[in-house]
Amino acid sequence: MEYRKDDIITLRIDDMGTDGEGIGKAGGFTFFVKDAVIGDTVEAKVMKVKKGYAYARLVRIVEPSPNRTEPRCPYHRQCGGCQIQALDYAAQLAFKEHKVRNNLNRIGGFSMELLDRVMEPIVGMKEPFYYRNKAQFPVGADKNGEPVTGFYAGRTHAIIPNTDCALGVKENKMILEILLGYMKKYKVAPYDEETGEGLIRHILIRKGFTSGEIMVCIILNGEKLPQEERLVEQLRSVKGMTSISISINRDNTNVIMGKECRTIWGRDTISDVIHVRSIGDINAGRDIVSGSSDDEGISFAISPMSFYQVNPVQTEKLYSIALDYAELTGTETVWDLYCGIGTISLFMAKRAKQVYGVEVVGQAVADARKNAARNNIENARFYVGKAEEVLPVLYEEEGIYADVICVDPPRKGCDAACLETIVKMAPRRIVYVSCDSATLARDLKYLCANGYELRRCRAADLFSQTVHVEMVVLLTYTVHQ
Repeated sequence: MEYRKDDIITLRIDDMGTDGEGIGKAGGFTFFVKDAVIGDTVEAKVMKVKKGYAYARLVRIVEPSPNRTEPRCPYHRQCGGCQIQALDYAAQLAFKEHKVRNNLNRIGGFSMELLDRVMEPIVGMKEPFYYRNKAQFPVGADKNGEPVTGFYAGRTHAIIPNTDCALGVKENKMILEILLGYMKKYKVAPYDEETGEGLIRHILIRKGFTSGEIMVCIILNGEKLPQEERLVEQLRSVKGMTSISISINRDNTNVIMGKECRTIWGRDTISDVIHVRSIGDINAGRDIVSGSSDDEGISFAISPMSFYQVNPVQTEKLYSIALDYAELTGTETVWDLYCGIGTISLFMAKRAKQVYGVEVVGQAVADARKNAARNNIENARFYVGKAEEVLPVLYEEEGIYADVICVDPPRKGCDAACLETIVKMAPRRIVYVSCDSATLARDLKYLCANGYELRRCRAADLFSQTVHVEMVVLLTYTVHQ
């Protein structure tokens, strides 16, 4: 059968794509339907036809899936930030496990039999909402010229007004309403991307889950806020408010933060603590955020510019799994590549002889060194540079070796030169932390073709209601067995 744009079709959704879109088949065609979930029968409008497949828009749910749930956020379809909020949480976890398994099999070439042996159950959340400790809200104007803040609609720069995102902390709503009220009262104009005029561009809010400390950073297309003291007075009324700053960004760019940041009230940073969790706690599904662990934890100072995992509940679990996989006894030399502000490095340093971290972002390395000093950790050393450039030099020219290498690369995965040097160094164990199971599978295929064996892997849900999932993998060098 031949399909054309604007055709109305009825589909049974039997699968979901990597971006959370429903997949159904009819007349030899595969249809991708945004906002449809596995088990739905839907009516959809054909939007674009390709050879053998087409994209369609959900018009009506004829029969809902038994796994469909009522989304908590009324804007979830418009916003696009929570691609699978209409899927109940157990089904979300199953979808993510299937996605990871499929990538490891299809891209990595690992057999389903092997994956059955090495894959451990995905680590989910007890409360899969209100978990983000950081949010960045664009500011704009509605059709009446009134200031609004919220999130961009999917693939656009049109702001969906919303001060109460279901993924963010509950204090966000009060803070955003204070700022919008201030803008209206003092006629402070929001930034206009098209004209380059207006003052307030974005609002950054961060919260330390263990400390309760809150930071607000207002990104400006200018030097100063009018009636600044009035705004500060109102924001100080929010329980936990610790730091209020402004960041100046006059550039016509999609980059949110400016290069200059100035504190206008309180401290320059807020603090947070991450603890190691027992595998028993993790397997029991306990959502315990710091403070009730046997270890003293690692304390971090967080500035507006700091990288810091946005889900502290699951971060504790993710890093605890990585530490468990590393099997440290106190005698090992560990390399942590793409180390960021040293979160994993500092955990490893507590159980290893020596840890070296490598990170391309100079400010992150400066933060890592400060965090090591803050926690009295003396056996962690950090280098600025690309892992694929720093590691070969240290290995070939200085004879640095590693018993364990941990990598936590960006979404694009490890650089080829980095992987080649890892293979030359031949550490006994590699712990690979990944935010993209497709590039993970590609890199594992290379490593396992060069002397390594896949021993353990586990997914962790750090981004509930979205399609994203983190992975931790353990590889062992076969020569050392």
